[in-house]
Amino acid sequence: MSENPATPSNPDPDDLTAALSTHTDYGVEKLEEADAAADPVTQFRAWLAEAAEREVYEPNAMVVGTVDPDGAPSVRTVLLRGVDERGFEFYTDYTSRKGRALLATPGISAVFPWYSLHRQVILYGEARPVEQQTSDDYFANRPRGAQVAAWASDQSQPIDGREGLERKVREAEERFEGVETVPRPERWGGFRIVPHRVEFWQGRTSRLHDRLVYTRDASGEWALGRLQP
Repeated sequence: MSENPATPSNPDPDDLTAALSTHTDYGVEKLEEADAAADPVTQFRAWLAEAAEREVYEPNAMVVGTVDPDGAPSVRTVLLRGVDERGFEFYTDYTSRKGRALLATPGISAVFPWYSLHRQVILYGEARPVEQQTSDDYFANRPRGAQVAAWASDQSQPIDGREGLERKVREAEERFEGVETVPRPERWGGFRIVPHRVEFWQGRTSRLHDRLVYTRDASGEWALGRLQP
């Protein structure tokens, strides 16, 4: 019987040691207060554009951390789909694990891990459902396959194998066969992260990294400070 290529072999302990001891000197790029924008959204948009220009893989991918209703932490990667002075938008199923968590406890943190640039941006704030029209508009511009999948999948719920999922997709396709515009499921929509703190991290030589943090006060004004690495 041939070995199943999907079955991982036992790793060599020396390989693990090498992986765990990997060190990269992050170089000489810097982030100084004098070069930072007056507000974090402007600074973020500049860094996001630069990440795209420098061909970071999916520069809009962010790791989102939430707290479940029972107090358990949970993280996953989602895609940023909009950013302006109101906050940072992403879309999901409101009945998914993250959706239920955020509807119960809106506190959220997210990180953009731009490893190849030796940069990261960390958001701290609250996630609020976006306006229904905003969700409708975004859903209408999704590929039809993604629209159908939103109807087919009860996100985060167990299912008996891939075949069961594909059957649900076929059922959804049949449901909307001949329908020009697939409507948005009521359970599906956007969240907007409204940040009160945003950190910009630039890796530097000898681990003396630059960490600039914007903090919003009660009046909505942003103050800029520096953290020790």
